Amino acid sequence: MKTIFVVEDEHDIASVLVDYLRAAGFEPRHFADGEAALQAALTAPPALLLLDLMLPGRSGLEVLREIRQRSGVPVVMLTARVDEVDRLLGLELGADDYICKPFSPREVVARVKAVLRRMGDEGAAPPSRLQVEEASRSALLDGHRLHLTPKEFALLATMSARPGRIYSRAQLLELVYPDALEANERTLDSHIKNLRRKLATAVPGHDWIRSVYGVGFSFEPH
Repeated sequence: MKTIFVVEDEHDIASVLVDYLRAAGFEPRHFADGEAALQAALTAPPALLLLDLMLPGRSGLEVLREIRQRSGVPVVMLTARVDEVDRLLGLELGADDYICKPFSPREVVARVKAVLRRMGDEGAAPPSRLQVEEASRSALLDGHRLHLTPKEFALLATMSARPGRIYSRAQLLELVYPDALEANERTLDSHIKNLRRKLATAVPGHDWIRSVYGVGFSFEPH
């Protein structure tokens, strides 16, 4: 069984996460402070860390910085504040996903599995269902051609290049609309809505673009 470190100082939250992770076939280990988790992770790296941002002793931010200097172990950050996710994304510290409290423990387990799949630790990932051709600015989803506007194509190409990564609205505006002075978050949300509709029309039954409330979006291929 793959070991998952649950680094969380709120006992009730940690207990629920441990129970759900164990039921999903993982071997969870709980740490209530950052320093103990950091030393354990550097000594015997787990398959993944669930790391709370606010911890006694060393904060989750400090633990993440230290781990990223010395290890590539996947890290999923837990935070009680949506605005903190936007700040962390701007710092580009290298967390693999972010989950805001309050959350469903089932969602946490699903995100853990998704990150491990991307890292190759949950068996081989299914082949990509999306084909993006930059030269011809064309995209196929399960063989269905997507009829996209230039901005919709740019959004899809940007997000699908790093599946699962959360892009803040500010990052997408900078990457996709660098020269468009009139572009704003309302413009971005409109293009995301249209892109979602076209993806769902081509292949229904899957939420291809995940919204992270108050922060931004990520492309979810599986």
